[in-house]
Amino acid sequence: MTKKNRRAFSPAFKMETASLVLDQHYSIAEACRAMDVGETSLRHWVKQLQQEREGITPTGKALTPEQQKIQDLEDRIKRLEMEKEILKKPRLS
Repeated sequence: MTKKNRRAFSPAFKMETASLVLDQHYSIAEACRAMDVGETSLRHWVKQLQQEREGITPTGKALTPEQQKIQDLEDRIKRLEMEKEILKKPRLS
């Protein structure tokens, strides 16, 4: 039994493909054929793009530049808070 290689898509490609459905009123099937992607993947991207446009930050990789920026800033805050906690710990001399 052989395993199929998974294709990787950039956030920009996912957003463009989902935009076909949301903005240009393609059907899911039409967009799948036009962009050569699976229906399940496209449905997920459409749902994610709708949520991001409503201001919901995704748990995975964001599609929109605004949500990507939010994720980057949240990661930076988390890292800075960890560094701050490390500096608070008493030193053993």
